[in-house]
Amino acid sequence: MTRPLAVIIGAGSGLSAAVARELSTDHDITLAARNGEKVRSAAEEIGAVVTQLDGTDETAVAALLDELPLAPRVVIYNPSARVRGPIAELSVEEVRNAVDVTAIGAFIAGKHAARRMLSADLINGVRGTILFTGASAGVKGFPKSAPFAMGKFAQRGLAESMARELHPEGIHVAWINIDGAILNPGRSEPEDNPGSMLRPEAIAKTYRHLIEQDRSSWSNEIAVRPWVENF
Repeated sequence: MTRPLAVIIGAGSGLSAAVARELSTDHDITLAARNGEKVRSAAEEIGAVVTQLDGTDETAVAALLDELPLAPRVVIYNPSARVRGPIAELSVEEVRNAVDVTAIGAFIAGKHAARRMLSADLINGVRGTILFTGASAGVKGFPKSAPFAMGKFAQRGLAESMARELHPEGIHVAWINIDGAILNPGRSEPEDNPGSMLRPEAIAKTYRHLIEQDRSSWSNEIAVRPWVENF
């Protein structure tokens, strides 16, 4: 039998690579990234297809999804961009780019993922799952981080609106609040605070859980945080 397809946009060597490994046991994986070299080793490990992609380019995103041999069963949007600084000193162009990556790119991915999934057959009442990687900035804005809050609040609103529209169509949409620092490759936890960072492979299991949720109890938003994180 043909295995379902999972597409991860904004793939890197940390969280998205962990999600790809988690899903590769029963999905064929496509990893889309601005820099495909960052995911080359993970792709070779699991037999994933790698494509270079700018998530803010609607033509490229639409082409990526249209060229798949069948409608994707899972689409995950992972990119985000930060600009830090006092509000009175931020560059409009840098802020616009950050919001484009975090929010407009999410809209583009959501639009074309939904378009393809709506053409797919229902399997046990489900056509597919669209997941957005969020952050605590989508729930609370932090000082000197307005652009990130703008993008993540917009992304969260997009996901909620899509969930209300698409859940009745058999497409599960959810936003994942990653509330804490991720222990990605090259990072280490503070010696005086062990266990204070989220492990990518643990977060990946939450993505798996969302994909496998029964439609009678779909989540449209979920938060994951290490046990020491304040909220």
